[in-house]
Amino acid sequence: MNCCNNAAKYSLQTVLTNQVRDRERLFCFTVGLKPAIMLPMKKSLAHLPKEKQDQLALVVETIREKVAQLEMIILFGSYARGSWVEDIYTEGHNTYEYKSDFDILAVTATESAAHTTGLWRKVKTALKQKSLDTPVTLIVHDIGFLNRKIKKGQYFFSDIKKEGIMLYDSGNFQLEEEKPLSPKERAGQAKADFEQWFETAEDSLKTYELTFESNLYKKAAFELHQATEALYSCIELVFSNYKPKSHDLDELGHLAADHDPAFITAFPRNTDAQKKCFELLNDAYVKARYDKDYKITKGQLEYLAERVKVLQQLTNKICTKKIQSFAN
Repeated sequence: MNCCNNAAKYSLQTVLTNQVRDRERLFCFTVGLKPAIMLPMKKSLAHLPKEKQDQLALVVETIREKVAQLEMIILFGSYARGSWVEDIYTEGHNTYEYKSDFDILAVTATESAAHTTGLWRKVKTALKQKSLDTPVTLIVHDIGFLNRKIKKGQYFFSDIKKEGIMLYDSGNFQLEEEKPLSPKERAGQAKADFEQWFETAEDSLKTYELTFESNLYKKAAFELHQATEALYSCIELVFSNYKPKSHDLDELGHLAADHDPAFITAFPRNTDAQKKCFELLNDAYVKARYDKDYKITKGQLEYLAERVKVLQQLTNKICTKKIQSFAN
């Protein structure tokens, strides 16, 4: 019975939406205006190599198998735009390998489904077990949240609608029309986010210095983690007006590098010592506060502080350039 009612609701919703659009078109015709052209989202993956298309098919299959209240799966970012990167390059004594991720937005029917942390942790684990050649970055939101953000003109979600590729659509819902932001509005929003989160990072670095000088190494490691997370948040907000709900610096670093591969140079991981230092930094969010066995040395902290300051310099330079580009 509920299923039938839901189907009727979706059908009625579609009819009413179409009636409103028809009235808008009639009004525009009467007063001599051009109606907005409502283009459907892209669905073709023809611009991608066959192996990438096959991997995405496996991603869609895996998510659909695990999630009941799934309404849409959207590919966005570099693979949707056709600007993905797979590169190896050397800078000084360090070699950097970077591969763009598949950026995937999963859309659920309800807020509770989107916030079922255990479910989405299982989905991410299942995707990792597929041993895909291309990493997957998965974000999840319910349709109500997504449509509110699009309607308000939050450009992360508006850009997903404009540039993204619909990999799966239940047909139960439609995406709202986006409110366009002027270049000045977009630049102003990005500048405000930059100032807030760059200052947050600076505050954490100052606290790091105090705790380091007091030989409180575990607290110092936590503050370095917070500075790094704040810088990655700053980058993501400037470029996309979106802050992921994640404390995983590896994941956040991949997102930053999708905007500019130069960000991967902040934390080289060529040697075992470099890998260990980054692991200690990433673990510090939880373990430096709650794990009595967490240990980090003075030398490791000094090295990591230098790398965080490199990230700080890159963030300042690249984000400032990006904000200026919005206004042009």
